[in-house]
Amino acid sequence: MLQRMFRLRENGTDVRTEVLAGITTFMAMAYIIAANPMILAAAGMDKGAVTLATCLVSGLVTIAMGLWANYPIALAPGMGINAFFAYSICAGMGVPWQVGLGMFFVEGVIILAFTLTRLRETVINAIPFSLKCAISVGIGLFLMFIGFENAGLLESHPATFVTMAKVCRPEVWPRVALAAAVLVLTAVLLVRKVRGAILVGILAGTLLGLVPAFRAAGEAPTLLQASLAPTLFKLDILGALKLKFAVLIFTLLFVDFFDTAGTVIGLSVKAGFLDGRGRIPRLGRILAADSAGPIAGALAGTSTVTSYIESAAGIEEGGRTGLTAVVTGSLFLLAMLAAPLVGLVPAAAVAPALIIVGIMMMEPALRIDYADYSEAVPAFITIAAMPFTYSISNGIALGFLSYVLVKLFSGRGRGISPVMYVLGGLFLLFFLASPTFR
Repeated sequence: MLQRMFRLRENGTDVRTEVLAGITTFMAMAYIIAANPMILAAAGMDKGAVTLATCLVSGLVTIAMGLWANYPIALAPGMGINAFFAYSICAGMGVPWQVGLGMFFVEGVIILAFTLTRLRETVINAIPFSLKCAISVGIGLFLMFIGFENAGLLESHPATFVTMAKVCRPEVWPRVALAAAVLVLTAVLLVRKVRGAILVGILAGTLLGLVPAFRAAGEAPTLLQASLAPTLFKLDILGALKLKFAVLIFTLLFVDFFDTAGTVIGLSVKAGFLDGRGRIPRLGRILAADSAGPIAGALAGTSTVTSYIESAAGIEEGGRTGLTAVVTGSLFLLAMLAAPLVGLVPAAAVAPALIIVGIMMMEPALRIDYADYSEAVPAFITIAAMPFTYSISNGIALGFLSYVLVKLFSGRGRGISPVMYVLGGLFLLFFLASPTFR
């Protein structure tokens, strides 16, 4: 039955290979089970509920991807977009997390509509390559900044805005020491190509955090009261539909757009899925399954669930069909049984995961044409603005605006697509309506 359902022979694989690939993919991305609740807690969300929602939605949508699209692509709450939601939208702008989940739901419905009408591919193709690369790099730096902050290494300063914390203080040095140990361990495991290196690092940090010498003053490990009730169906869709949130919804939509596009293309190339014309077979089904992520995540109580680049770990092990995804999704569902243990994970143990993922997102910086200042300047503004303004949306808005303006006034306006002019205009309105101009 499995042979017929997933076309194993046609794809040059077998059940054993697919199962092992599914386990490998789960090991590579299981760190999100601990990292996502830690990040969304900054939005005021219940960690136990978010943990269960992360496992439940990741499991169901990944299984749907395997059964519907027959691809070895796993999905989970996206790193970067969850930080934007927690730190920028909720903590920074004061938006209630219920309204934020409503934004994810609206964004998911729009993406699904775009996918069904094939408009998604049209918009993706209109965005300059340099800005696509810059957004990935900027989000990577943003994650690294948050990682250093969670590790206790940074603190505010009236003159320099940010500075290194005084590590000798008892509430600081245990966190820094723990994070440093986990970061070195994770890096060594990655160099040695150990599967699940990030997850192993978090587990090692959790065990180390049980030692009193590595616990900061006031911190105490506790088991979570895991229940979906605090977040299940608590989204506020009507609140999210207010006009003032339109730009935020667009930003979430944009990030989700290109995160998925880059991941799917990269994984398809790695697995050799492209046809003779360089196209991805059944791309519509992949995007349709992925489009269910934001909607299901918002309903259960987590940020956008999207395709994960860590699926490459399973592909590397030979996974070529949806059976790999079904195995990975099933393991996420089983992980719900261990949800209370996430309360034992200290923030400093997750901080290195944010730093490592940030590093992984830096590679597109090599693809930007720095010799062409009409491309390099907007790209650099996009990259720098995200961590320095502590906002992904500010980085995207400044990058798009600068791209249009630099190209236009340097005599290259004809090379800008109409879509970019529209997007640039929307971001200009975003700034004019923001508190910066009031």
